[in-house]
Amino acid sequence: MTDTPSDGLMPFHAMEILKRAKVIEASGRSVCHLEVGEPGSPPAPGVIAAVQQALPQAQGYTNAKGLDALRDGLVGYYEDQHGVAVSADAIICTMGSSAGFILAFHTAFRPGARIAITRPGYPAYVNTLLGLGFGIAEIPLSVSTGWRLTGADIAAAYAQQPFEGLLFASPANPTGAAIDRAGLGDIIATCERLGITLISDEIYHGLDYRAPSVSALELTKNAIIINSFSKYYCMTGWRIGWMVLPEHLVRRAEILQQNLFISAPTLSQIAATAALGERDYAEAQKAGYAVNRLALDKGLRDLGFDVSGPSDGAFYAYVGISKFSNDSMAFCTRMLEEAGVAMTPGVDFDRVNGQGYVRLSYAGKPETISRALERMKTLLS
Repeated sequence: MTDTPSDGLMPFHAMEILKRAKVIEASGRSVCHLEVGEPGSPPAPGVIAAVQQALPQAQGYTNAKGLDALRDGLVGYYEDQHGVAVSADAIICTMGSSAGFILAFHTAFRPGARIAITRPGYPAYVNTLLGLGFGIAEIPLSVSTGWRLTGADIAAAYAQQPFEGLLFASPANPTGAAIDRAGLGDIIATCERLGITLISDEIYHGLDYRAPSVSALELTKNAIIINSFSKYYCMTGWRIGWMVLPEHLVRRAEILQQNLFISAPTLSQIAATAALGERDYAEAQKAGYAVNRLALDKGLRDLGFDVSGPSDGAFYAYVGISKFSNDSMAFCTRMLEEAGVAMTPGVDFDRVNGQGYVRLSYAGKPETISRALERMKTLLS
């Protein structure tokens, strides 16, 4: 949709699709939004109330690490949800997980270091690493293994091309694949054996449908943890997240935070502090995603998409389109322009094999899912 730079940077196609969808909507047509990973509900009412109350006074910077109340709340979160003790001093509140990735890369690695990521995977991993001048090693995953990363995958990729870091997510974007405790232990043990620094992207924690989310902190103190309030707490636009760092990296990350971002937005930190006490609301939203998950899986299967089963977690379906097309970008463009259904082409997540896949988000309303399936049925038949 736009020209691409020559250094490997690519557009974030989900956002490009969203931009075009907004133009279509401005012309008077309706669009079913399945393209972006954005909850269809607002934050909990208690979050809005806390911000309204704080607004007259919350105008200045906070400590670079973040509000004491928020970091203390996150200490309680790890105690309650994961049974682990985390020091508030090891937590830095960030401008979404995106700032957390930037801080993690610059904190843990020398300039130009190679960092491994999975393919398919979140496109911002690739583009952020390239934009910051780091190298990339891709670890290909397969639908035959449920898109799940293993220690053997890491070791094989390392033997072919050594790397200093590994960034991976569970549950994952775009596949929704989640790693259980044994699998995560295998990944951690492999990284420690090979001297690889692990960055665990836990942004979709809480959105597991088969078993509770397992944090890397339950198994090691050596990993960098990245998380966010965007997904589980329905706070995408607030741009607020956090990271937990090993003790030897905390001071360097704090200094970088002071200079790159100063601090996370004050009002967003206040909102996040309130959100930690609103898990009942978040769980109610998750229950809605669980219903959408099964409805979308069945609907796509009935239409002829290549569906391997409902995703383990997050709120995405990553499905094959071999019956319809071998060009995911063209397929998504046609769906948007002719049917008013916005989805994301697989090339966003896999530049090698993504032409045969699309990603659909089921984080919206049930009626959006059903309307989108009807529109796809009309066009595809």
